[in-house]
Amino acid sequence: MSKNDADDLVNVLETAPVVPADVWRMLLTDLDDAGKEHITLLARKVAQSHFGTGVYVRALIEISSYCRNNCYYCGLRCSNSAASRYRLGKDDILESCRVGASLGFNTFVLQGGEDPVQSDEWLADVVSAIRAEHPGRAITLSVGERGTAAYEAFRRAGADRYLLRHETADEEHYSHLHPSSMSASGRQQCLYELKRLGYQVGSGMMVGSPGQQTAHLVEDLMFLDRLQPQMIGIGPFIPATGTPFAAEPHGSAGMTLLLISLLRIRFPSALIPATTALATLLPDGTIRGILAGANVVMPNITPAVYRNRYTIYDNKKSTGSESAEQLTLLSNDLAKIGYRIDFSRGDYETGEE
Repeated sequence: MSKNDADDLVNVLETAPVVPADVWRMLLTDLDDAGKEHITLLARKVAQSHFGTGVYVRALIEISSYCRNNCYYCGLRCSNSAASRYRLGKDDILESCRVGASLGFNTFVLQGGEDPVQSDEWLADVVSAIRAEHPGRAITLSVGERGTAAYEAFRRAGADRYLLRHETADEEHYSHLHPSSMSASGRQQCLYELKRLGYQVGSGMMVGSPGQQTAHLVEDLMFLDRLQPQMIGIGPFIPATGTPFAAEPHGSAGMTLLLISLLRIRFPSALIPATTALATLLPDGTIRGILAGANVVMPNITPAVYRNRYTIYDNKKSTGSESAEQLTLLSNDLAKIGYRIDFSRGDYETGEE
């Protein structure tokens, strides 16, 4: 595909009310290396025009490795007897937030499996306690599919954002990755409900998950167009021990980077992280994600004794560093490419798209 052809397709991304499926397909399959580099540079310019050279940081706290679900790709699946289980108590979480606040973080991300012990009521109480101690900071939850009443309770308690990746928008492909108790339509309904309740909502998909075809990625992109999320998180599939897909190949880091760029162009104001999964596959994955158009990084401030036990996939990258050292290393890496850490809340700005 020539540069002029690529520019014509980019113009569709930037201006069309709805991007046709064939445009997405051509962008995913027809670009040569020069075309991909051109898309990357365009996406970088879009990101810098909206966010400058600042990269938002979120303090990630992984609150539980227990999960009631049995998703076929996830190392935390309930039937995985090899998984190392833990759950943080309320005091552990509050202390982690205090550590994060002392380091300058203005967003806390509570992520965990759908732990039946960490009930909706318990989690709402934890959110309320965080809000009381840190009234000006943002609270993000990433704790799976819950009912409307739970989402309402979390919102009243002070939660601002909710991350729930749709994983795949195709119902048949979804059933290939999940047990029959779960469905793509159910996951998507949760996302629409979260938007209705006023959350800043994050969605996204795995790249290269077992059985995935280009048509599935096109459907994912068209679903994101309909949903219009404020945050979009994508990362390559990485197999996990103790799962049916343990022997499957990992997803493509290159395709992940291309998708970050395409999504940045289509959603210029979106908050797009350079994910840990990308950094797990590529030693410089975080930096390459930023240069492709990402603008968020989530350093892990889970207590060090638990940090290596949240094994959603194998060989998950962990620096082994304390939180302050992580930030210093990140700051130095960003400075080498002319970027800097932005410690502000980094809320989604409406009206920019």
